[in-house]
Amino acid sequence: MTLVKTSILSFIATTVKVLTGLVSVKIIAIYIGPTGMAMLGQFQNFVGLVNSIASLGMNSGIVKYTAEYRENIEAKKKIWSSAIVIFLFLVVPMALGMMIFSKYLSLKLMNTEDYYSIFIIFACTLLFFVFSGLITSILNGEREIKKLVGLNILASLVGIVVTVVLVYRFRIYGALIAGIISQSIVFFIALLFVRNLKWFSLSSFIGGPDREFIIKLLKYSMMMIVAAVLGPLSQIYLRNYIVAEMGWDAAGYWQGIWRISNTYLMVITMSLGIYYLPRLSGIKDKTELKKEIVKGYKFIMPVVIVMAIGIYFLRDFIIVLLFDENFRPMSELFFFQLIGDILKMASWLLSYLMVAKAMTKLFVLSEIFFVAIFVTGSIFFMKSYGLIGITMGFALNYLLYLVFIIIFMRKYLNAK
Repeated sequence: MTLVKTSILSFIATTVKVLTGLVSVKIIAIYIGPTGMAMLGQFQNFVGLVNSIASLGMNSGIVKYTAEYRENIEAKKKIWSSAIVIFLFLVVPMALGMMIFSKYLSLKLMNTEDYYSIFIIFACTLLFFVFSGLITSILNGEREIKKLVGLNILASLVGIVVTVVLVYRFRIYGALIAGIISQSIVFFIALLFVRNLKWFSLSSFIGGPDREFIIKLLKYSMMMIVAAVLGPLSQIYLRNYIVAEMGWDAAGYWQGIWRISNTYLMVITMSLGIYYLPRLSGIKDKTELKKEIVKGYKFIMPVVIVMAIGIYFLRDFIIVLLFDENFRPMSELFFFQLIGDILKMASWLLSYLMVAKAMTKLFVLSEIFFVAIFVTGSIFFMKSYGLIGITMGFALNYLLYLVFIIIFMRKYLNAK
């Protein structure tokens, strides 16, 4: 399937996700305000962090190797059964740990022990999160794009229904558990999606671990787990800094602008994940790689730039539409955040090559270095300019990352 066709299907799924997300954000803004938005951001980052550790960031590796061995049934069985063993080995102790330390986690993330039961509920459903990601990754690797898009659409619809009901009924508590419950429901929907596909059978997941593929998955997962862990950790750290220096409302404004960025860039990131990773993984010729990357820039970057410019000039309208009057102060955050978004997508188009070609050492070191730049730069600018400084740090980080990735990828693509 071509990038254009994949992007169209992704756009349909993303449109549904954006529309349901808009409703979700509006409901959350009305019922729990900036403070609740910030607390929700804390918990969502924690969920992402735990989910990434529990799956060892292997989902992209599962996509890669499922795509590579698409015609080899025995190899795929070894890949999937090895992943299951690793997941079970990690999920059980992590779930028990969350139950035992639920009050401590609530205190550290929410500044109160009142929400400890949220962490217990999450612990009980962690396995659903991990297995849902496994099924989605296999669908991607098998190039079942229509199924994948359909699953994403249903997940969005389930998410908004659950969110509206629980936020209306339980306010902040409802917002916190909505994501957990909806993701658990999505797991069972995913099973219905794949049960009749010719490559799906329970026996493909119970063959036991294979040493060769465990090593491959773990080597590949090292890249993903670093990115998946450092991202949420940096956000939690910065949000705690904002809360300590400027209060929960300020943290809510930053969470609001972060939600806007994630929402409008979703069509691009979904296309990259669905099309680019399997596509770049399968290309061996460097000349063809260059052509694929150039095509990506020509197609994707104009779209990103136009969206960013439109959002900037409509920012005040967007704030009132998506949130409410209490979020007006976030207007000043748009300029540098949107510049950072453009630079981010420009760099990601090249950085996917590191993932596709398993450049583990380069990827890990660059992630650690640039997350450190993001955190230290944001704090430095916030001390001088206030909350807007975090968006300045975000833009600077991706400017430096873009320069870095251009230099190293040119060396790789031009090497004999």
